[in-house]
Amino acid sequence: MKEHKNMKMLQQEVDTYISQFKEGYFPPMELLARLTEELGELSREVQHKYGTKKKKNTEVQKELADEMGDFFFVLICLANSEGIDLEDALQKVLYKYNTRDKDRWTKKEDS
Repeated sequence: MKEHKNMKMLQQEVDTYISQFKEGYFPPMELLARLTEELGELSREVQHKYGTKKKKNTEVQKELADEMGDFFFVLICLANSEGIDLEDALQKVLYKYNTRDKDRWTKKEDS
């Protein structure tokens, strides 16, 4: 059975991995560039799967989950390098959506 890890555990696991290297975390601007690159790769896969721009026969098809994992890893690296607790950050955003934006979209009817 697969172990479920919370965000703090995931951030710690990434930190443990990165900490084994002398280079450590890349500078924030480089991490942002890498995050943008990973987002581009994810975008390419979504476009291929759902959009009108399909891949050429010579292009390798990748899994959306793999591309999301790459993006998430770099996002965690950026958060760790800046001392940001992603669990706390997400909780703040969820609170905002559940308060400020609670009536922004049409709610489904209860069945």
